[in-house]
Amino acid sequence: MTKSTDHQMPELDFDTPALKRHRKIRALKDRMAGMGIAVGGSSVILAVLLICFYLLYEVAPLFSSASIEPEANYSLPAADQGESLYLTTEEQAEVGMRVASNGSIVFFSVADGSVIKTVKNPRAEKVTAVAVESDTSQLLAFAYEDGKVIISKHVYRITYPDGKRKITPAVEYPYGKDAIDVADFPIQQLSFRDGDEGFTLAAIGENQSAVTKVTKDVNFITEEVELSEQRESLPFVADVTSLLISGDQRYLYVATHSGELSEFDLRDFSDIRLKDNIALLSGDAKLVSMSYLLGQSSIMVADSTGRVSQWFNVRNNDTNEEKLTFIRDIKQPVALVNVAMEQRRKGFATLDDRGVVAIYNATSTRQVIDEKLSDATAKLISFAPRANGLLLEDSKGVHFFHVDNEHPEVSWSSIWGKVWYEGYQEPTYTWQSSAANNDFEPKYSLMPLAFGTLKAAFYAMLMAVPLAICGAIYTAYFMAPALRRKIKPVIELMEALPTVILGFLAGLFFAPFLEENLAATFSVLVVLPLGILLFAYLWSRLPQNIRWLVPEGWQPLLLIPVIVFLAWGCLAVSPAIELNFFDGNIRGWITNDLGITFDQRNALVVGFAMGFAVIPTIFSITEDAIFSVPKALTQGSLALGATYWQTMVRVVLPTASPGIFSAVMIGMGRAVGETMIVLMATGNTPIMDMNIFEGMRTLAANLAVEVPESEVGSSHYRILFLAAFVLFIFTFVVNTVAETVRQHLRKKYGSL
Repeated sequence: MTKSTDHQMPELDFDTPALKRHRKIRALKDRMAGMGIAVGGSSVILAVLLICFYLLYEVAPLFSSASIEPEANYSLPAADQGESLYLTTEEQAEVGMRVASNGSIVFFSVADGSVIKTVKNPRAEKVTAVAVESDTSQLLAFAYEDGKVIISKHVYRITYPDGKRKITPAVEYPYGKDAIDVADFPIQQLSFRDGDEGFTLAAIGENQSAVTKVTKDVNFITEEVELSEQRESLPFVADVTSLLISGDQRYLYVATHSGELSEFDLRDFSDIRLKDNIALLSGDAKLVSMSYLLGQSSIMVADSTGRVSQWFNVRNNDTNEEKLTFIRDIKQPVALVNVAMEQRRKGFATLDDRGVVAIYNATSTRQVIDEKLSDATAKLISFAPRANGLLLEDSKGVHFFHVDNEHPEVSWSSIWGKVWYEGYQEPTYTWQSSAANNDFEPKYSLMPLAFGTLKAAFYAMLMAVPLAICGAIYTAYFMAPALRRKIKPVIELMEALPTVILGFLAGLFFAPFLEENLAATFSVLVVLPLGILLFAYLWSRLPQNIRWLVPEGWQPLLLIPVIVFLAWGCLAVSPAIELNFFDGNIRGWITNDLGITFDQRNALVVGFAMGFAVIPTIFSITEDAIFSVPKALTQGSLALGATYWQTMVRVVLPTASPGIFSAVMIGMGRAVGETMIVLMATGNTPIMDMNIFEGMRTLAANLAVEVPESEVGSSHYRILFLAAFVLFIFTFVVNTVAETVRQHLRKKYGSL
């Protein structure tokens, strides 16, 4: 007899108020979490975009076009004094000045052309030539038919009566109103160059020429300047169009109408000799003007075909002599009438016979303006001292224009290409943003900084990648779990060490230590790997009962005394190695015998210090990627007869390759953006040399050094933002490539 019993399951009520309330709360939490993640992710993307847009906002003005706007037009001030020989304005571009053909100096209002003051010629004789020392010095030399010269200076005194600015022009005679004897013939061409110890005057007549050097002697009692003159004749040059005396008063350049230049050496004044003959022009071109660019190093030569060429002295290494060398040129389609130089930048403007004004920068070879400004017969143009104004004189009168041209010295070619700078022997990549004088030619090439960034990252990764990846492989796959739980946090803790501390230790301790123990350093790089391999081989040959004394996975602890002993041994024998193989001075051997420059703070120091900072990042991500490989894969490989090493190489590493590659890319991004280590452990020299014993300057370090000192809104300031944008783009490209490769690797090995 069978007894059956029915067991009925109790029904669960899923619609109780408590469960309904719980589901609603959970759904609300899910929605809030989703919204929070979306807002957070969107905020990160927005922040990155805002950074990018802000950098572009600061950089964009560098490449914006210049503009020129008319402000005033009027007839020639004091036209009864004759045509203008020279035209300029004072600092504020409120008072203009022109030198009339009769020798009078006329000051006028730039706004309306009204005459403020006229200073008559101090001598009764006719003025035959006028020479401008430079626009910045405001010195003028007036030559007369009797061969005498008077030097004057136009000055402007600023006062503020009733709180309003008032500019009062005047003419001074720094060397007195007594004329200086320069020649015994009527002077037709004159050149003048002033200096601290004296000045030089060169004069050309109808069939004669002479050079006068005047020495200044200051009377310490009366503080008056006493002049002593010395005159010498020159070999006569016919058909002279232009005369120039070099800024250091060492050379005299005499150019003919056909463009033949005679260069005279004035250093031995008692024996003036012809140094060189140079053809400035080619074909049927005729010389229009020859003048100095700012700094009196570069000569700008304009001809009748519309070509303006730049020349400056280049020193020959073999002969140690300077030679006037053609550097670059620009070309206009029509004949030129006049050329004007900027007073504070390496810029110039050309005026052609159509009345078209073109403004260029000599360094960047960038044309910023090309506009027709006159429909009459154009004669003269002149920049205001700040280059924010332009005076143009034609047959109708004088025209004043406002010029907006903030960053002409910047172009893609000057940033990324080689540029032949003044005083250099060849075109180079150079970064030099400031100097001690106003004649400085800015050098804004980002190539040395980009090169230094990649160089520092390369040597850091060269040290960090092998150590970090190999250490991560052993820690995740071979090391005992108990030991791994101690080692991994310690290495990750290294990442918390401030990089400024690492840079401090690298610059003040490790760099001099490395210099004093170069033999030990290179010995360690060879002896340590070989010593570890030898110890491992000897350990594997010991009896099993000895090897079993150390638990499996704890063998790395045995390497600690081995590494310490090998390092100590290399340091101990370093003096003997250096004495026997390098005559006791390995640094001298590197410099003298190998011809390799050695700086104490170099790429080797940066490689060690920055590699130490990057290792924790690469190690941690790589170790997690390897440890996360499913155990079933490794156990299956081992079960099929593969060794541990074969399983690691053919199963574990391919599976973990996306994470390993990400680790390397993140480490590289860290190395590229590192600032304090490269700032403190290198010489911060912006050079392009892969020499491991020389320093570098990186984009990040350059920003840290120069941003606080740059003038807001200046070309230097915006170039630094461009460097930051380049660093931003580089990081973006690296991350994009890393993600693309990582996804490819994940897709390829995801089926394992």
